[in-house]
Amino acid sequence: MHPSIRPATAADAAAICGIYNHYVDTTVISFETEAVTVEGMAARIADVQAQFPWLVFEQEGEVLGYAYASKWKPRAAYQRSVESSVYLRHDAGGRGIGKLLYGELFAQLKPLGVHLVIGGIAQPNAASVALHESLGFVKCGVFSEVGYKMGRWIDVGYWQLKLQEAQ
Repeated sequence: MHPSIRPATAADAAAICGIYNHYVDTTVISFETEAVTVEGMAARIADVQAQFPWLVFEQEGEVLGYAYASKWKPRAAYQRSVESSVYLRHDAGGRGIGKLLYGELFAQLKPLGVHLVIGGIAQPNAASVALHESLGFVKCGVFSEVGYKMGRWIDVGYWQLKLQEAQ
């Protein structure tokens, strides 16, 4: 069975929880401190898909990663800016899956009029920084000690990618 990228469904919520909750429980990559339930994840998927894509990468019937875009801020002038997120199963890194997911996500965001994609990356995270920069994201700032998890303060760096010129 060939790998595919497709829209996430509620049926993917358990697999997505398996991917995401690994990062919630064992790393500072996610700033959540409680595992997300399958029902909670299904609701998140539906909320995002009301406006933007949420995609999964599937190979041989297994979801190995996902990516989605969400509103950057709620005020109207931010409507053409989104925040992107990409997560891979902890053992699926280094295979180009993140690039494939982001490539398809950005292709789907362009016709929606999205101008700017923003990625927030808890520091340090060399793999995520390398992924974003390989796709053309440019570092635009760092919030120092903005999160506290696992007994330490965490900085978050921000990268941005212009999908299209201002209209």
